[in-house]
Amino acid sequence: MIRVLVAEDQSAVRAGLVLILRSASDIEVVGEAADGEEAVALARELRPDLVLMDVQMPRLDGVSATRQVVAEGLADVLVLTTFDLDEYVFGALRAGASGFLLKNTEAKDLLEGVRTVARGEGLIAPAVTRRLIAEFAAPAKPVRGENAPDPAILDCLTRREREVLSCIGEGLSNAEIAGRLSMAEATVKTHVSRMLGKLELRSRVQAAVLAQELGV
Repeated sequence: MIRVLVAEDQSAVRAGLVLILRSASDIEVVGEAADGEEAVALARELRPDLVLMDVQMPRLDGVSATRQVVAEGLADVLVLTTFDLDEYVFGALRAGASGFLLKNTEAKDLLEGVRTVARGEGLIAPAVTRRLIAEFAAPAKPVRGENAPDPAILDCLTRREREVLSCIGEGLSNAEIAGRLSMAEATVKTHVSRMLGKLELRSRVQAAVLAQELGV
């Protein structure tokens, strides 16, 4: 069972999300939070596998809550965002979110998104992906006021780890990477884990962003 904590300040939306999640036999909703502070507190108490996190919430916003949840290693975070709020997407990326879905996502895609992140894969809604790529493809435009990373940070990676990072930057899953690089999926997972550790990244989504930033 995938244990999920739902953090959403609008009660009607939260009830809808919970209803969708409970329709799946492999997903269990273990808690509900109405704001970011409650989300962090419940994550500490319940230790869910995943937090489905809204961005705009009172007391503590979803980006700040994501940062605390990820920093403390409490759970993976799947962020719910809207198409026109890019600043929150970038903030959540920096905070270590493992995935992003739009609030108008179909029920089946929401369930599959939860399963994908629970498997350790990264997930970004296609509409958000296009905007991310456009942002990183603009050479004269800094990424949300932050300096581009130094390419030298990749020197610690092996050739295989660089290849895996490149595939992650393309949005490939572990199974797809295994097929492209002719290796076992378990080996891919090992390379991903080592690569994240060496680069001090919290999620493969952050790795994908780094790959885009550096043009890997």
